Amino acid sequence: MDRASFFSPQAGREITAPHVSRARFAIGDVVRHKLFDFRGVIFDIDPVFANSEEWYESIPAEIRPPREQPFYHLLAENDENSYVAYVSQQNLMSDADGGPVDHPSVHEMFEAFRDGRYRLRRGLSH
Repeated sequence: MDRASFFSPQAGREITAPHVSRARFAIGDVVRHKLFDFRGVIFDIDPVFANSEEWYESIPAEIRPPREQPFYHLLAENDENSYVAYVSQQNLMSDADGGPVDHPSVHEMFEAFRDGRYRLRRGLSH
């Protein structure tokens, strides 16, 4: 398989990933975690795991996801807090019917919630 490298600030190192990755979700999609009670809007996607080893090892082994899948950066919320989450593809499902996300940073990055998703503000896309 043809592979490429990119620098991950979270991991503090170069990450090797396939040139083509099969992301199930896109930037602006609203998703819900399958195991934990939170939801969020996707603001970035890594084609494979690209966070620190400490972060990865902190996940209990029995639920630790494989590294070779897309990982999503979310502006996340639950009943108590708003925060940034990093979640594997296998642990997410669509939650567009749940309505907009009430994270304080949503309006800095996205335009209004329409048709079940957010659109990235002009000038913020790569």
